[in-house]
Amino acid sequence: MLIINEQQIQQQYGMCEAIRDVTAMLQAKERGQINNPHRTVLGFPERQASALYMPSADMVNKVSSVKVVTIFPENPAQGKPTTQGVILLSDGDNGEHVAMMTASYLTRLRTGALSGIATDLLARQESHVLTVIGTGGMAFEQVLGVVAVRPIEKIILVNRTPEKAQRFGERLAAFGIDIPYTVETNVSSAVQQADIICCATRSTDPVFDGADLKPGTHINGVGSYLPSMREVDETTILRADKIVADDLPGVKDEAGELIHTVETGAWSFDQLHAELGQVVVGEAAGREAESEITFFKCVGAAYFDLAVAKGVYSKIKENGTGMEVEL
Repeated sequence: MLIINEQQIQQQYGMCEAIRDVTAMLQAKERGQINNPHRTVLGFPERQASALYMPSADMVNKVSSVKVVTIFPENPAQGKPTTQGVILLSDGDNGEHVAMMTASYLTRLRTGALSGIATDLLARQESHVLTVIGTGGMAFEQVLGVVAVRPIEKIILVNRTPEKAQRFGERLAAFGIDIPYTVETNVSSAVQQADIICCATRSTDPVFDGADLKPGTHINGVGSYLPSMREVDETTILRADKIVADDLPGVKDEAGELIHTVETGAWSFDQLHAELGQVVVGEAAGREAESEITFFKCVGAAYFDLAVAKGVYSKIKENGTGMEVEL
């Protein structure tokens, strides 16, 4: 079995590869080639934490994976990461477990890739201003996904702690993202300026007022993944011309802002425009007018993790840089 650590993955596998591999997986899912049972979520309420168990299989290429990821928001106070995970990759022909790899970076990367794909299909071509609300662990790859597909000229960072947003901007610059950034404490102003908004928070209350959205804005919502969480308000959902989900069963169970709006009777899942895969393969339209407000809601699914795990395994095996162990 190959053991692949975080450093090896980050050095050899990036956003462009992830967008390529997740796009291919979305296409395979639309062809009926992916077996993706719904994930199991275990809650640890005393820590406001969760553990997610996520299996998936590519029935054509004969490979399966199980990701176990834990999300413990209080961890940074103890010097530990909020999100920790591993992915086990197995051969679908003989059942051999071929690789174990860390999953924290890959989880952030595949989520950023999904937002990149959605942005490419749904945002206006001439989108130049990106507003990022929430500059925690998931946000960095959100920026990487968006700047990979749109000519961003300005990044506006919003966080409850402005110092954290400033450090995030410095990290972007150190990574080589040569785009001017500002830290904004006025959320309304940040939203009103935005062509694209990325929300990556665990908020239980909406993080901006949908009335502030200008026509043509695209929103990626990736932070809320439990029914109790709501990053986006009802106004945004009702103003959106197209709402696209990464995975419909997951969104129905876990997307708090959509669930809340269904419960109030203001909206129903019948009004969902499409799943992202349907837009990727052309079964559903992407952006059709400059003035459309579009919203991509992402809660994650195991086949996205399988996509990037397969990509990493192929690259590491080809390069011979993984560590072989016998169990």
